[in-house]
Amino acid sequence: MSNVVSKVTATAFIENLRAIVGDLGLITQQADMASYLTDWRGNYTGQALAVVRPASTLEVAAVVKICAATRTPIVPQGGNTGLVGGGIPDNSGRAIILSLRRMNRIREIDLINSAITVDAGCILQTVQEAAREHQQFFPLSLAAEGTCTIGGNLSTNAGGTTVLRYGNTRDLVLGIETVTPDGSIWHGLKALRKDNTGYDLKHLLMGAEGTLGIITGAVLKLYPIPQRTCTAMIAIAKAQDSVALLKMIRDALGDRLTGFELMSRVCIDSVIKYFPATIEPFSARHNWQVLIELGDTMHESPLDDALSGALIPAFDSGLVRDAIIATSEAQAAAMWNIREQIPEAEKLDGKSVKHDISLPISRIGAFINLAGPQLKNAFPTAEVICFGHIGDGNLHYNLSFPGAAPTLDQTRAANNIVYGLLDEMHGSISAEHGLGQMKRDEITRHKSTVELDMMRAIKKALDPLNIMNPGKVI
Repeated sequence: MSNVVSKVTATAFIENLRAIVGDLGLITQQADMASYLTDWRGNYTGQALAVVRPASTLEVAAVVKICAATRTPIVPQGGNTGLVGGGIPDNSGRAIILSLRRMNRIREIDLINSAITVDAGCILQTVQEAAREHQQFFPLSLAAEGTCTIGGNLSTNAGGTTVLRYGNTRDLVLGIETVTPDGSIWHGLKALRKDNTGYDLKHLLMGAEGTLGIITGAVLKLYPIPQRTCTAMIAIAKAQDSVALLKMIRDALGDRLTGFELMSRVCIDSVIKYFPATIEPFSARHNWQVLIELGDTMHESPLDDALSGALIPAFDSGLVRDAIIATSEAQAAAMWNIREQIPEAEKLDGKSVKHDISLPISRIGAFINLAGPQLKNAFPTAEVICFGHIGDGNLHYNLSFPGAAPTLDQTRAANNIVYGLLDEMHGSISAEHGLGQMKRDEITRHKSTVELDMMRAIKKALDPLNIMNPGKVI
């Protein structure tokens, strides 16, 4: 009898959702839900009662109210490009996936205030293009920008390749609109640069991975479009040389330095292997390469000459082995393509142990010098894949086991080595990908009791029913 009642209740619940979002906004067939139920890497797969696709903030609020009344878990999802399983439900089949992809409007562009207001379901690249159409620049840039959504970017406080100059996603946001776990709407779309009136709630919601509420809209900062750019590939002998080079370039060129990316030989060889059209920048093989980008809003800014001048002492000291400054947009794009294809090449090579970590920049060289030998000693046949945004202290430091996926024991042992060093060097086990379900339990070994108690108190206060993306973050 209870099973019959359960089925009737589930049917009534689905029909209530349909009444809110319509047939176009509701997916219940397993085959049609499949792409929402597995993450990009294929590491996490779950089950859901339905995929609900509201078209407005009012519809989101109505859906959340029904879920709160029935205590139905909600898993918010943007472009499903996350890397830690944050947008994937568990296997109980009790949750709904709340996809915001239909909420994709550019609501307003305020050129005087240098701001753009958008729906959370807007694709990042769409926002970049909308800004550019008005001769403005939205600087957030990452490999998934053609697929990821603004809501997902805010919910994970995404990083990317321009953090060095413009900051993480939270630094690019003036205001947000949010549906709270009880279905209320917080209309926080204020485009204010100063608002010193108590707790800054938007920063609490950003980076929370949908566990405290659902971001439905945002006011984002715009900047002048760089009129001149300069891209260069620099060859160095040792990873720690990149830190010295970073200081030298930044001291000489200041905030014109917008990108500073480190790549190991293993990464470059992998890209060339899986993307044969890739051209090796240098005639000689170098163990490490740094990709540098400069930008300036001045039309006549002599960036090439400025970079060449800044590199002279680096050559004289032996810090730099070789350098190529791009002479065309095509050559610059080819350099960036090497960096941006690393995650895809790594994916094609098979599963690996992933570490999205951050360190004080001054300690990056010491970390690499210690972590590499320790991992090699523990796993003689494994390869370390090291690349990342060295300018903001973010490394993607992964371990690949040729011909096989890492076992659970290997993953734990590798994590113990990497995370142990991070603790000693006051680093973080997640720089830009978040915690999701991958690092939910791991974080309890690296945060203090005080931090964890504060986080749990916030979660309990805002989501007492624990329906907002349960099982994620904490």
